[in-house]
Amino acid sequence: MIVSGMLGAAGLSFLFLVVLFVPLERVFRAREQGFLRPAWWTDLCFFLGQYLLWSSLVFAALAVFRGWLDGLMPADFRAAVAVQPWWLQAVEVVLLSDFLIYWGHRLQHRVSFLWRFLWRFHSIHHSSEHLDWLAAHREHPLDTIYTVGLINLPAFVLGFPLETLAGFIAFRGVWAIYIHSNVKLPLGPLRMIIGAPELHHWHHDRARDAGNYANLSPLMDLLFGTYRHPGVEPEAFGIQEPSAKTYLGHLWQPFRKRRKDEQP
Repeated sequence: MIVSGMLGAAGLSFLFLVVLFVPLERVFRAREQGFLRPAWWTDLCFFLGQYLLWSSLVFAALAVFRGWLDGLMPADFRAAVAVQPWWLQAVEVVLLSDFLIYWGHRLQHRVSFLWRFLWRFHSIHHSSEHLDWLAAHREHPLDTIYTVGLINLPAFVLGFPLETLAGFIAFRGVWAIYIHSNVKLPLGPLRMIIGAPELHHWHHDRARDAGNYANLSPLMDLLFGTYRHPGVEPEAFGIQEPSAKTYLGHLWQPFRKRRKDEQP
């Protein structure tokens, strides 16, 4: 019963995303590529892995971490946070999470001594050579724990209600798929406020010349000097170091022994 329910939920989610993003990618296509582009089946395995296995384990791990962190903030402070108007809570959660994910994301890319601990796992996400809505799901489960924990645990500790965070988690999940989609919308100056796939596409540039680490809004990139918008699509996506070609190979890749000449 549980397995069939999970399969049903995964199927409905897949259908929802196809209906939402495939027409968008057809009408506002950023670069020419078919629906069944190379590595599509590998990314489908990542999608199924997230929905059928890893998501539940990730949130179980977050529940454990949250238990360890309970009590760090005074109860009166947490209560004051929880009674704020919902719109104010939403603004605060967005700003807090964007600040944290910006610096957490930037550390994954730019701090060389963290190469063995962060980029090894995050590189799986960047190994995609074709970006679209499905490629957004290519993520190592340990990288997911790092990212989801960074986004949500501080808000839990501060006392934001579960209802606020649940809606925010769902919205951010769809937004993450959107910014990876093969889409280029005529947003004009608005892209400096709400972000756009074309900005995140440059973050996936194979050259990895630091930039566009923010998620929901480019505000943090603008504030800290890492905003990039060349106006065209990158020549190529992916990573420069050797990469696995299969789903199981990607899951194992962060644990394999690296050659000395491999660089982050």
